[in-house]
Amino acid sequence: MTNSTHLYGQLFDFLRQYCRAKDLRHLKALAWMSSALIASGSLSLSAWEPFVPSRATKAQSVERRWQRFLVNERIHVTALYVPLVLLALSGWRRHRLYLALDTTVLWDRYCMIQLSVVCCGRAVPLLWRVLEHGSATVAFDEYRGMLRKARWLLRHHCDVMLLADRGFANHQLLQWLRSSQWHYCLRLPCDVVVQGARRYPTAVAGLYPPVGEARLCRQVRLWVDGTHSCNLVLATIKGAKDSWAVVTDEAPSLETLWQYALRFRVEELFLDSKSGAFELEGSKVRSAQALERLYLVAAIALLYATTHGMAVQLAGV
Repeated sequence: MTNSTHLYGQLFDFLRQYCRAKDLRHLKALAWMSSALIASGSLSLSAWEPFVPSRATKAQSVERRWQRFLVNERIHVTALYVPLVLLALSGWRRHRLYLALDTTVLWDRYCMIQLSVVCCGRAVPLLWRVLEHGSATVAFDEYRGMLRKARWLLRHHCDVMLLADRGFANHQLLQWLRSSQWHYCLRLPCDVVVQGARRYPTAVAGLYPPVGEARLCRQVRLWVDGTHSCNLVLATIKGAKDSWAVVTDEAPSLETLWQYALRFRVEELFLDSKSGAFELEGSKVRSAQALERLYLVAAIALLYATTHGMAVQLAGV
């Protein structure tokens, strides 16, 4: 209990200094939840009871306290979390910022859309949204607002690159990226028609090179209408499950593949959150808004652990 109490004190001071909260009780509850999460390694509310001092005699009483937090409509995730992550990113304005866009499905009922920052070999949540939607494929309109918010929050970062998998390769996203002046590395599905790589329009599946080779194509046009022009890198990597076809607005090179591969950090983040370190799927929460607030607890714990780990690393400890 002593260690968790000390951790609570550090987290509460951190939150109180930078979060925009109207009610101090919200910060206290959030600090206890985040410290209990770090101590227990689980997002299950019942697992936090041993790490939180309470006058309640039953574990259910403590758990109800967290449940009230999760359903409290006055808890605004963005207002609490965004100042913290922007503080962590304030020293990166001179460096390229890689953002990974991805989705994950919980219990075949909820879909979480997440935009994460990839740095120092890890992914840290930036913005997220939970929908009652049983598929990992979502329409552009479902995450357009998230992208707009990210563009505003990161307006002082002059070099931003978005990384995304095949489910996000669509006309609307490419048009938005062009107007936003963000760079991008997006993987294409195998059935996308490419014009300019060969004499006739060809599906991506017909352009993959042999195993161990890569192919670089400049100024190709995508889809049957050919409205989007970009550069294309194709590769069949030995040991990989599928071949890659990655489009980018920058000069095509092998570095394009390295940049795209950074997005796998967010898959590790999702794995840790869902069934790994934090076991989100083990929680009993079944509400989109409550899941967003529960993930706030995980995001603060991840951000705190990552920034402190980086601080120790930079200090040479």
